[in-house]
Amino acid sequence: MSIDGVAKPALRSGMTPGLKCSRRRMAGITLIELMIVVVVIAILGTIAVPSYRQYVMRAHRTEAKAALLRLQANQERWYLQHNTYTDDPEALGFADGRSENGVYTLTIVPEGANGLVDGYRATATPTPGGGRNGVSMIDDTECASFTVNAQGLKSASPDPHGRCW
Repeated sequence: MSIDGVAKPALRSGMTPGLKCSRRRMAGITLIELMIVVVVIAILGTIAVPSYRQYVMRAHRTEAKAALLRLQANQERWYLQHNTYTDDPEALGFADGRSENGVYTLTIVPEGANGLVDGYRATATPTPGGGRNGVSMIDDTECASFTVNAQGLKSASPDPHGRCW
């Protein structure tokens, strides 16, 4: 009620007294708001995808390390039985000379002097075309190959940051 006792209609929210609402307020989002959301998602994607790819590569490197450690244990078992090391990964339980999923190819180079094989150097390198699980590590430029020898020394190349092993 007003001062003179005449009842006035109640105002809807968003209306100014004395002005009539000539158009309705539109509900929803504008094209600009939608474009802002798309740009934010694109920026997050460009940051997240390379980080995820690096994470996946680090996770698959464990296959090479596990294969070399298993090879090292099998080499010592072979040495106890034959008094020499072997250069055949298949004799040590690695089918086709590859890691468990075939992502890495294993090679063994005998080491020794005067015709005696008293050591070895085993290397795991990415298999061209990838493994049986569809994973290819050819693009891994940080840790392209892993090596272990009879003395247990582990190395990787190129390993620019010293964190492959």
